[in-house]
Amino acid sequence: MKNKTKKKIWNLRLYVAGATPKSIEAFSNLKKLCEEYLKGEYTIEIIDLLKNPKLAAGDQIVAIPTLVRRLPPPLKKIIGDLSNKEKVLVGLNIK
Repeated sequence: MKNKTKKKIWNLRLYVAGATPKSIEAFSNLKKLCEEYLKGEYTIEIIDLLKNPKLAAGDQIVAIPTLVRRLPPPLKKIIGDLSNKEKVLVGLNIK
């Protein structure tokens, strides 16, 4: 019999446009939050729209950097460098 206490995995996508200071700061802030609140329960996918501009349409990205929480549902989006910890935690429904 399998263990039913399956961990919730957070699937996060960070849309950026190149390695700009704002993009690097957004990733750094996101990584810190994930390590503090979601340790071992998250994946982060960085999508550089300079390399793959067509990927912006799928998640309807209108500004960058944008963080998209794909899992767990519902889909959530946060725009900016993710420096406001409370806003990010509330926006992702972590708190």
